Amino acid sequence: MTPGWRTDGAPPPARWRVARAPLQLLVRLGGGIFVLWSVATLTFFGIRLIPGDPAQAVLGGPGSQASAEALAVARAEYGLDQPLLVQYLRQLARFATGDFGTSYSLKTEVAPLLLAQLPGTLLLAGLALAVAWLLALTVASWSTRGGRVGDWVGSGLEIVGAGLPHFWLATLLILTFSVGLGWVPPISTPGVPGLVLPVATLAIPLAGFLGQVMRESLLDALESPFALSARARGESERGVRRVHAIRHAALPGIALSGWAFGYLISGAVVVETIFARPGLGRTLLAAVTQRDVPVVIGVVLLVALAYIVATAVTDVASRALDPRRAA
Repeated sequence: MTPGWRTDGAPPPARWRVARAPLQLLVRLGGGIFVLWSVATLTFFGIRLIPGDPAQAVLGGPGSQASAEALAVARAEYGLDQPLLVQYLRQLARFATGDFGTSYSLKTEVAPLLLAQLPGTLLLAGLALAVAWLLALTVASWSTRGGRVGDWVGSGLEIVGAGLPHFWLATLLILTFSVGLGWVPPISTPGVPGLVLPVATLAIPLAGFLGQVMRESLLDALESPFALSARARGESERGVRRVHAIRHAALPGIALSGWAFGYLISGAVVVETIFARPGLGRTLLAAVTQRDVPVVIGVVLLVALAYIVATAVTDVASRALDPRRAA
């Protein structure tokens, strides 16, 4: 047996955790690179399965009625006349150097184009994640104080919220708060009012899912030994909830926030299109329609990178807040 390791289920000594840190970092870095490679590979070959000629996107789309000579010139200029495997390897080589190529349809460099659209999508996803957390914690905390009726109502709200499709919810919100009440604009405009409906559309389904996880964790925390000990010491029920139970209930939500952030960015494809909001979602939809391979792969890689970073951040946050993992 390796000296210093425990056999009773306790965490290893601090010196072993420090020694393992570089290895864990290398494993996480290697996993991130593998994810990016897998995403680039599947996207490259997947979009090539769509019927049509990518060279037509270079010349204005299927309706351009380009001649055979013009198509041949476009294929030669963008390397589309090469075997598919050669095109794939060249694409990977460019990605390794940070070169995402030139958009077929927009005739501009892909990297600056995506970087210009990225802040709007990150803002939308970040606000939606914050609102989803607030809604989930509010409903979970309220339902655990309301007895059996509160539990039924809270559970029902969470299940309904988690099952709402983005396009249906967006339509309902527009009809209610824009057409009916006139409180907010039906399309995204600069400023806070233009963010209300897109953020709500993304946040409500996610809040339903997070709420289910947090409510169960909160119920377990309220019946756990540390909560019983706090009550025995004379701490109020509100203090038990705020100091002990809420922190415990938040841990599963934090662990899922990396996945949730990726879910929100993917949902931005629908939301940005419905609310006419600039961002990576609308850019991706237009690129897929036009078979703009460099833009499609660039957007998907950027989203995958954002997901990897968000997952790493939530893992660090979980370790910082969970005393069992920090021990």
